[in-house]
Amino acid sequence: MPRYKHYDYNQDSMIVINFEEQIQPGTFEYALHYLISDRLDLTPFDELYSNDGKTGGRPAYDPAILLKVIVFAYSKGITSSREIQWCCEHNIIFKALSCERVFKVLCQLNFTDPDTHQSGLQNGYSAAIA
Repeated sequence: MPRYKHYDYNQDSMIVINFEEQIQPGTFEYALHYLISDRLDLTPFDELYSNDGKTGGRPAYDPAILLKVIVFAYSKGITSSREIQWCCEHNIIFKALSCERVFKVLCQLNFTDPDTHQSGLQNGYSAAIA
């Protein structure tokens, strides 16, 4: 009987990954990353935060990162905040888009709340298509 090297799919691995290299040209995630990082005006979000260092408050997540993760998740049919959180912890493309930040459920819910960020999303979207 032949002998084969042992393998185990249920194992952890510590490897070095450059997240920018994971976002390949020609893919949806590349287009999403480019549009949100380079074309979309996200300055309307800035007025919603008052943590500039003078007034206190801890640093907020960059709206561009949150927007990339949420739009990418929705494009894959993932709408559950808990599932998005899981993807940010385990999926390499989510990790690349989020720069390995894991957004807790409450943070995602606050960001997608229309009463909180509606004007920022509308102004940014209008600027992007203009």
